[in-house]
Amino acid sequence: MQQLIDALATDGLYIWDDFLTSQQVSALRDSIPEDWKRARIGRNDDIMRAESIRSDKIQWLSAGHGIAVQEYLEQMEVIRREVNMNFFLGLFEYEAHFAKYEPGDFYVKHLDSFRGNENRKLTTVFYMNEEWCDADGGELVVYNLDDDLVTRVAPKAGRLVVFLSDRFPHEVLPTHNE
Repeated sequence: MQQLIDALATDGLYIWDDFLTSQQVSALRDSIPEDWKRARIGRNDDIMRAESIRSDKIQWLSAGHGIAVQEYLEQMEVIRREVNMNFFLGLFEYEAHFAKYEPGDFYVKHLDSFRGNENRKLTTVFYMNEEWCDADGGELVVYNLDDDLVTRVAPKAGRLVVFLSDRFPHEVLPTHNE
C-alpha cells in the first residue's frame, strides 16, 4: 500500500501488478452478471450513448453481486481510506463497474475529471483478461496534460492501475479479442 501512496505523491499514477491472485481474479470474473449495458458518457441530464467515443459495455458493481465482488469492493475501500488519509481528497464513496470490450471496442482519449470539478478524483482500472497477448489490443494509454505519452498499460489479469483523475487523459485502444 505504501508503494501506491508514494507513487501517487510523486507521479500521480501507480501500476500494481498482482493486486489480486489468479484465484481471486477467476472468482471475480465468474461473478459477472450477464445483463451488460452499453456504456454512456456525460453526467446527470447530459448522459448519453456516444459509440464514436466509447463502444464498450458495462455492469455496475454492488456487494449483492456475490462474495468475490464484495471482497474486491472491500479492498478498494481500503485504498479509498488510505488515499484520503494521505491526500485529503474528500473521497466519500467508491463506485465501480465491470467493462467489457469486445473485438473492435475502444474508448477515445478523455479525462475522467477536470480541475475545479468535484466529481471523480481517483481513477482505478482493474484487469481480469485471461491469457492476454499483444495481438489482443485493448491497452490503456495514459498521457500527461501536455499530451505527452506517460505509459502504455497491457490489460493483464490481476493488474490494477490507479491515477489522479484530473491529471491524466487516457484512452483504451481498439480490442481484437474479448
